Formats: sequence, C-alpha cells, structure tokens
Amino acid sequence: MSEQTIIATCAFGLEAITARELNKLGFDKLSTENGRISFKGDFKDIARCNIHLRTADRILLKIADFDAYDFEQLYQKTRAIKWEDIIPQTGKMHIIGKSVKSALHSVPACQSTVKKAVVEAMQRKYSCDKFPENGPVYKIEISILKNQASLSIDTSGSGLHKRGYRTEAGEAPLRETLAAAMVILSRWDKSRLLVDPLCGSGTIAIEAAMIAQNIAPGLNRKFVSEDWPQIPERLWKDVREEARKSIDKNDSPIIFASDINRRVLRTAMDNAERAGVSDCITFQGKGVEEFSSKKKFGVIITNPPYGERLLEKQEAEELYKQMGKTFSALDNWSLFILTSHERFCEKFGRRADKNRKLYNGMIKCYLYSFFSKENPFKREKLSNP
Repeated sequence: MSEQTIIATCAFGLEAITARELNKLGFDKLSTENGRISFKGDFKDIARCNIHLRTADRILLKIADFDAYDFEQLYQKTRAIKWEDIIPQTGKMHIIGKSVKSALHSVPACQSTVKKAVVEAMQRKYSCDKFPENGPVYKIEISILKNQASLSIDTSGSGLHKRGYRTEAGEAPLRETLAAAMVILSRWDKSRLLVDPLCGSGTIAIEAAMIAQNIAPGLNRKFVSEDWPQIPERLWKDVREEARKSIDKNDSPIIFASDINRRVLRTAMDNAERAGVSDCITFQGKGVEEFSSKKKFGVIITNPPYGERLLEKQEAEELYKQMGKTFSALDNWSLFILTSHERFCEKFGRRADKNRKLYNGMIKCYLYSFFSKENPFKREKLSNP
C-alpha cells in the first residue's frame, strides 16, 4: 500500500496524549480534531499503531471525503470509489454511521445507501448479483458532519481498550485506554512507588506496569485487518516480534494495589497474570482507611466508585471523606483521582491543583490532580510502602 491517511480515534480530552504516543512512534505530521488524529502511513503503520497505542480507541483507514447534501450525491460519490480494489469478493461489508447537523439526518438510510453503492461498485469487477460475505470483515463507517461526508474502514475490530487480559469487570469498569492515560498524565515513572488503594480489577496498576516494562498493549490480541488479503501475515509477525524485543524487564517497577473486596482482588491478580506483569504488582486485601506509608515520596492513581444511584452516592461520598483523611498525611505524594462526582473536592476536603474533564466510555468524569509540595520527581530507594 502506498502512503494513505490513517486515523487514530480516542476519547474526548485524550487527543494530546494520543498525539504524543504517535510522535513517539515516529509520526510527526499530525492533524488533530475532536477525538481523531489523522496522519500518513502504510500497512505496517496500521499494524504498529494497533499493537502499540495505549490511549487510542480504534485505528481507521480513511477512504474519502466529499459533500453529501442529498442521497443521490452520497450514492454516486460512494459508488465512484474503487471498492472492488479494497474489498475481496468474499468480504463481509458491515456499515455503521453517524450524522450531525446535516441534511441527511437518517443514519439507517445513509447506511443503506452506502451499502448499495459499495455492492454496485464491486460488481464492476466481480460478475455476480450477490456476494457471499463469508470472508474477512470490512467495517465501513459513513460519518456526516455539516453535510461533509467521510468514509473510513475500521482496521482494529474490537476496541483497542480490549487488551485481552481482563475477562471480568464491575458495572462501570475503567477502560484500559483511560487507565493508561491517567498513568501518562501523572508523569509517573518506574523509579517511584505507585499505589492504587481502590484497585478494583487492577486496571491502573496493570497498565502502569505495562508502560514501565514497555509491553505493547495489543501484543496478545487479534485485529480485524489481520484477515485482510492486502496486509501480509509476515508484516504482523514482524511488528509483534519487534514489540517483544523492546520489552524491558530490567528495574521492574514497584506497584501496590489493594481493595477491600477479596473477590474483586482475586480477579485483579488473575488479570495481572494474564497481562504478564504479576511479578511487579503486590496485591493486598484491605480498605483505603488502612493505607499508610513510611515513604516520603510516592504517587497514588485511583478510580474510586462513582455512586450513580442515591444510596451508592451516599456511600461514595463517605468514602471520599475517608480518602481525604487517609491521604492528608501524604504531603509529598502526588494524587490523581478519577470520578464522575462533580463535588468530589468538597467531600475530599482539599482543593485540586488541577482537574481535567475526561470520558470513561459515555460517563463524563474528572481527573483531579493534587501535586506534591516538594519535587514530585525526586528519586528515592523503593521498597514496601
């Protein structure tokens, strides 16, 4: 494939973090808009982004942009694309769509129009009335914003937050992509102690350990474009082999994760084992009120319960008060706390130095940052907290 436009999608608020990841992968000419970062690349770059990006949701291959003020225009411009050179005869064509502030506001009608146009385009090459659609999947997205249509194909399949290590989670689990973003935003590195005293299924601790050891998040999962005939199997093998060679098991981080719920803690331990980082995370069954540390410097990154229902909200607010009391002695620790509760600081008893609006799936949250009074990056020999 010659160089084409690739799009990395991400949750709103994470564009700068995902762009920074792309810079580290060698992409420097980036175009950023809400939830999308566009750049040029080839098939190997598609594989590299799917396997390496920690905070992106999906990797899309951009096909075309054009005006679409009516269905005839949408149909003709979609049909003009050489889909027959993109999708094989057995390809399964799955169309998804969205439309915002556009004349073509019926998404099902847009999807139907695009599907018809793609099928007729393929009939130019394949002499058949119907296609079996029992081969590789090509999920085509038609996105229309203010009458400007954009067609793209999803190369990821399942969202990139699905690393493969988490088989169980709670009602509102923290997405792996957001957990990784929290760690990156904290500027934590493996020379410092990291603690999650409300670890749940262990996502923050696991993502931190994977970052510290440079374990690519998509190393042990499959992507839908691996079945595409355009991308050689050898290419995927090469990218994975490069990722394995870059894993750094030297100077393992020291991470502590605890939770009062023993069943959930067992799940977290199993998740860490599947992720290959159980050797650098110490799990403990205790409540947040039991947390203490003799260490002068450290980092807490945590995602306490949100309390969406009334009784749960009251319980969550009591927990926030307890967190405030427990963490009050940690003047030289940096704290990063994610919650959807807009009055968190009031209950916590301390004003945040900074807060950032983020989204955990469809839930609007805030990452409250409380910085160390002294140099937060001062090194210290690490051991048990």
